[in-house]
Amino acid sequence: MAKILVVYGTTEGHTAGIAQRIGAVMRDVGHEVHVRDSGDLRKATLEHAYDGVVVGGSVHAGEHQRSVREFVRQHRDLLDRVPSAFFSVSLTAAEPDEDARRDVQAVVDRFVQETGWQPRHVEPIAGALVYSQYNIFVRHVMKLIAKSHGRSTDTSQDRDYTDWEAVERFARAFAGELGGSPERAGGSAPSPGSGRRDEPDAAGADG
Repeated sequence: MAKILVVYGTTEGHTAGIAQRIGAVMRDVGHEVHVRDSGDLRKATLEHAYDGVVVGGSVHAGEHQRSVREFVRQHRDLLDRVPSAFFSVSLTAAEPDEDARRDVQAVVDRFVQETGWQPRHVEPIAGALVYSQYNIFVRHVMKLIAKSHGRSTDTSQDRDYTDWEAVERFARAFAGELGGSPERAGGSAPSPGSGRRDEPDAAGADG
């Protein structure tokens, strides 16, 4: 059994749900998993040794959450020493065309440049439109964006574009890397269960 840290940044809650699903899948295959909000780890000292780390965030205005970037910069040594992966949540990832793929890659490249971390695996994940969570201004902007991409502009209903089966495949693949006797590495994380835990149906525009 490996000990795995899943760190996420979320705005409206959708990315928190994705992180929780990833954690649940990895627990199902026998690993011990701590799922933590990056905002709760800003000045925390990690208290555990981890065999692997998964980091994720959602994209807003072309950037992932500042707390995610801060966590990566602060714990680069751990991320470089153990198996690690990054998942990036955005509405753009829901688009099937090549232009969208380039846009997703450009945002990931910017994250890598800003943090200096080269994750071993990057998983783009489609986000959601959570009209119920937006203020009037953001709801109007997201409605215009949704219309330009041919997506629902009915603000009375939230829209989840996440491929949850793909999320679970990503989690199982990462867990599989740690299925043997992983090399333990010093890390840091507050005890599991503390801090905010959003549910998978608490969706966000990108997350």
